[in-house]
Amino acid sequence: MTDPDRFRLLASFIAGRAVDVVPAAVGEPAHTDGRVIFVCASVSADELRRQVVAQSALIGAGSLAPRMVRQLRMRPALARRYLGLEGRRVLVELAQRLPLAATLSPDIRPPTATADESLDMAGSRSVVADPPAWFGVIKPTLLLRLSEHDARTTDRDLRFAGSADRPDEDADEPAERSTILKLFENPLMNSRMVSEFLRKLFGTSRAPGDNAAGAELSLGGLRRAHTLSRQARPVPTAIRVDDDSKPASALGVGAALHPEWDVFAGLYRPDWCRVFEYPLTAGLGNPAAEVAHDEVLRKRLSRIGLSPRVLRGRPDGDELDTDALIDFVVDLHSGHTPAPHVYTERRHLTRDLGVVILLDASGSVTDADPDGRAVHEHQRRAAATLAAALEDLGDRVAVYAFRSEGREAVHLLAIKTFAQRFGATSRGQLSELQPSGYTRLGAGIRGAAAILKTQAGTRHRLLLVLSDGFPYDHGYEGHYAESDTRKALEELRADGIAGLCLTLGSGAPAQALNRVFGPANHLSAATLAELSPRMDELFLLALRELAAPAP
Repeated sequence: MTDPDRFRLLASFIAGRAVDVVPAAVGEPAHTDGRVIFVCASVSADELRRQVVAQSALIGAGSLAPRMVRQLRMRPALARRYLGLEGRRVLVELAQRLPLAATLSPDIRPPTATADESLDMAGSRSVVADPPAWFGVIKPTLLLRLSEHDARTTDRDLRFAGSADRPDEDADEPAERSTILKLFENPLMNSRMVSEFLRKLFGTSRAPGDNAAGAELSLGGLRRAHTLSRQARPVPTAIRVDDDSKPASALGVGAALHPEWDVFAGLYRPDWCRVFEYPLTAGLGNPAAEVAHDEVLRKRLSRIGLSPRVLRGRPDGDELDTDALIDFVVDLHSGHTPAPHVYTERRHLTRDLGVVILLDASGSVTDADPDGRAVHEHQRRAAATLAAALEDLGDRVAVYAFRSEGREAVHLLAIKTFAQRFGATSRGQLSELQPSGYTRLGAGIRGAAAILKTQAGTRHRLLLVLSDGFPYDHGYEGHYAESDTRKALEELRADGIAGLCLTLGSGAPAQALNRVFGPANHLSAATLAELSPRMDELFLLALRELAAPAP
């Protein structure tokens, strides 16, 4: 098998830029993303050379410029006709300056003289000969993705602000030790741990007046972005709902337009879904509704969501307490014998966790399990149990239900907000909540995440989704809906929010749930009681992933 890399110099010469040549995936025709040419390595060396020349000639002639390729997206027939015309044209032009290309020039003379003419003729009803197989194909999405995400940097894009790697002109000069450090140079303080701590705390400094001000500031470079990638996530747009002609405006409805991910186009649809947030006021429900007490769940949840508190003046610890250490030295010089309580200790004493429980209230959760209990009933009971346990532990918790009627009407029903107690009213309304409508799951997740970001007021934030995992709505189904849901869950991490998805009482196969929830933390069980012994692990796993490096 011929090594494609041997043609890298040839490809770079023809393309007029540095281009790599690598094998394509098995079964894929030759193509390029503008920086790398993918070829079928299993063919002969002559055929491989043909593929490299054809693709690099398209790059060098500007035939794959974004303004041209953008018109070929989602139009494979037009792209093939354009390739047949433009490929022949660029090879004929290349043959005038490269003898090798003369042997590869097709017999059919090109009827066009420019790329624009080739595109116009490809879109007409004229008869166009099919391109030979070694021409390969044009992949518009791949070309546009790289050209817009990895735009070339020009001199204007960079503003020089110095170099952090520049050698210090006075590196050979001895640095004067800090005056504060000298105060602790006595036999009583002859401790290596104390010396290292003070050295890190106060450091060493140059003698005053030796250098210009600001000489020790760290410097670097700044890059100005002139355009955003087409895959950049749009910001939600708030909507005022104060017109009396609009439904539910008297209830003080909040609304916002959220984006939606179009997997087929490879980009977001900005301001696509209208998400309404309003309190659930359809009756007070059953004030006597009981919430199941799960002691195992409560004990497990008591172990998470804790923030450290620093205790000073401790006899032992991991770090030294500066104030206590200074008092200790002063007392020694004054003739006293103080207790050596000069450490700080960090203990997890305070809760600092905000949770939004997002309950799927669409019509799909009316399906029943083998015992005859609906999925909605399992999820509703789980939401009540979790909300009560978290609130008793001192966490900030809110409970919302969601359903939809198309992209213009995604409803977030506030059963319990962060400012409310999970009292008789909230519990009664939750017990009487009835499922209806459709499941635009991605919009529901984005709306709940916005509430969590702006209203939780805690360091740690978690979105707990209770859903059967069947996203469906008008124009929202199949691979499109699954991809948008996964994208919405991925966005949580960028917002500093942990995500956890639970499916209770649903008979959905694991493969289908994996397609919907993707790499997000997800678990399926018959009842909440099955997950209670592991709930602390699930919460902590979701929260710790925020501190891990992004993949």
